[in-house]
Amino acid sequence: MDSTGLVFSLAGMDRNLALEFVRVTEAAALACGMWVGKGDRNGADQAACDAMRRTLNNLDISGKIVIGEGERDEAPMLFIGEELGRGNGSQVEIAVDPLEGTNLCANGLANAISVLAAATVGEGRLMHAPDCYMDKIVVGEAARGAIDITQPTEANLREIAKRLNKDVNELTVGVLDGPRHEKLIQQIRDAGARIRLITDGDITIAIAAVDPLTGIDALMGIGGAPEGVITAAAVQCVGGDMQARLIFRNDTERERAGNMVEGDIDRVLQTEDLASGSVMFAATGITGGDLLKGVRYVADGAYTESIVMRSSSGTVRQIHTRHRFEQAPTY
Repeated sequence: MDSTGLVFSLAGMDRNLALEFVRVTEAAALACGMWVGKGDRNGADQAACDAMRRTLNNLDISGKIVIGEGERDEAPMLFIGEELGRGNGSQVEIAVDPLEGTNLCANGLANAISVLAAATVGEGRLMHAPDCYMDKIVVGEAARGAIDITQPTEANLREIAKRLNKDVNELTVGVLDGPRHEKLIQQIRDAGARIRLITDGDITIAIAAVDPLTGIDALMGIGGAPEGVITAAAVQCVGGDMQARLIFRNDTERERAGNMVEGDIDRVLQTEDLASGSVMFAATGITGGDLLKGVRYVADGAYTESIVMRSSSGTVRQIHTRHRFEQAPTY
């Protein structure tokens, strides 16, 4: 798994605060954008984390990370229990991935983004996902109710195609490339559907799957559980559908999940189990891809492209920003 998600405890998120969080993802994207193609995944990830921390600490919020990239002794990465913000503002739960796709950024490949999800305390909720794997199916609003993760791949594809008024051979499914998906990839191809293989980070393709204009009809397969919560927030915002199951590699992961997740940890998780109520999603592109353009540097600054979604209003905003700086980026 790439950089894991983060969740902060922060209440009363309003429209202006949502736009403040876009500044957080923009700052992270601008910082690690300088590392694109340099082959240093750790340097890029550190730059994104540092920029996120600085920007969050300048916001009028009272924040605490409850799902992070590590424990306190692993700082300076954003760590579990870290308190951020000026301590005088709203309380919200926030899930953040400073650099989704560290390998993509390091190698100059498409679809690296900086991303967060948020839920107003008392009005919304994000599952505090353990750092383990998660099997996922994600579709957009038109295919809502068509998926059942307990059923065979071919059956899900038939139902998705039916809802979209397509033949199965017209579907395009996003799947993370890797040995663990060899069987799934073969099942999708045997059913007649097309595949968009992705090398790293599944959030971008998952969000593309809920946008009818991208040409991606679904995401299937195993990725990170924290990233699954972030994805679910976007799915909730646009009225899409998601089902998931936690996948444990050892007893330690299972025990940690049992201490963090309410209810049966082996159950099928619906969208509302992962992200419910009033939630928000924001992301900024680092390298260009299916969802967003990447950071583009010019002589006196840079351009970024971001997306903001809010479940309470059902709005999806594309934000194109010009950042001006004289000698170095400022956040």
